[in-house]
Amino acid sequence: MNPDEPIPPDLPEAEPKERIAHTFRSLRELIDYVSGKTLPPVEMGDAGLAEPLPFPFLAIVGQKEMKLALLLGLINPAVGGILLIGPRGTAKTTAVRSLLDLLPPVERSLCRYGCLPEDVLAGGMDAVCPDCARKFAEGQPLTASDRVRLVELPLNARLEDVVGGIDERAAVTHSRLRVRRGILAQADRNLLYIDEINLLDDDIVDAILDAAAQGSYTVRRGPLSATYRARFVLIGSMNPEEGKLRPQILDRFGLRVIVRGLEAPEERLEAYRRVRAYLTNPYGMAIAYREEMNAAAEEIRQARARLPQVTLPNKVARPAIALVQKMGIDSLRAEITWFEAARAYAAADNRTEVTLADLKAVAPMALRLRRSQFMTEYFSNQQGEEEEMQTLLAKWEKRRSSKGKK
Repeated sequence: MNPDEPIPPDLPEAEPKERIAHTFRSLRELIDYVSGKTLPPVEMGDAGLAEPLPFPFLAIVGQKEMKLALLLGLINPAVGGILLIGPRGTAKTTAVRSLLDLLPPVERSLCRYGCLPEDVLAGGMDAVCPDCARKFAEGQPLTASDRVRLVELPLNARLEDVVGGIDERAAVTHSRLRVRRGILAQADRNLLYIDEINLLDDDIVDAILDAAAQGSYTVRRGPLSATYRARFVLIGSMNPEEGKLRPQILDRFGLRVIVRGLEAPEERLEAYRRVRAYLTNPYGMAIAYREEMNAAAEEIRQARARLPQVTLPNKVARPAIALVQKMGIDSLRAEITWFEAARAYAAADNRTEVTLADLKAVAPMALRLRRSQFMTEYFSNQQGEEEEMQTLLAKWEKRRSSKGKK
């Protein structure tokens, strides 16, 4: 729910006793508080056909690791995306759709070509279209503040729908090509969510991962090409019962979360109560968690601003790298994700230096599912060939040396 959106007059405000009674020192402390909070009585009204509101993120019962991974991805997109793995009905999609109320607005281009002020600063006036060059020279804004959106990729999407294409007609009136925006372009500065990612066609997944890694995507049609921005937080989810994910795709997701069903009967009962309250009165449910959601959004904003100052000392990084090597993990993305997640964790805890405790807290989601049994066996078999080759080379060199002396 947008905190600036007016609340309908017929819905009661939360009682003062339900408002936050103290100031939280960190985002982690806030999450721990809300996880143990009991939902207050919510007036049950008719949901009707009102505009759908997302289930409050902080109202999700349990699932601390999933919530933490998603928040770390919002604070520091450099973690490289989040993959949620688990059975149906474990709040994976609900959690992703509820993230939007936690993100601050972003600046979006007002131009159909996506021109931005930084384009002028980097490449001069020729780097933007004539209209934007004129606006920039006159001091007019090229961007406007807009809320972050959630772009969901449908399973039946075609490759052309995802990457877009080139509008050759634009060349008649402008000296630059116009990109027909696909889903990747629409996801720029937004969240891109792929449910059941293990069921998508390989070429579509490859295009998405390339764009996520580069922050842009180039469309080529014969001799023509055009590049558009595609900077987004990538979130995927999958049910392992419905198929595996290719190893090269799995390796491109930074954080991997195993989402299991709630085990404690009290948590399952509380989850039922919250779902029922939401289905019967979404606005009332949003009001009940409005204070905590606003506080969490502010904590995320501060953590993102603090992130550039967060450092990783060598005395912390070196033993972490030794652990990765001891686990037999070859991919360098393991360290990158682990360290970036730890930086985000420290920033969320209102600190500017990563500790071993930070690395330990995020290690499971950053390091799991990275070892390959196939590669271990492959290199083990290859070792025999390497040893035989070195032995033969040594004998060959010895014979050559003997002949040379004669």
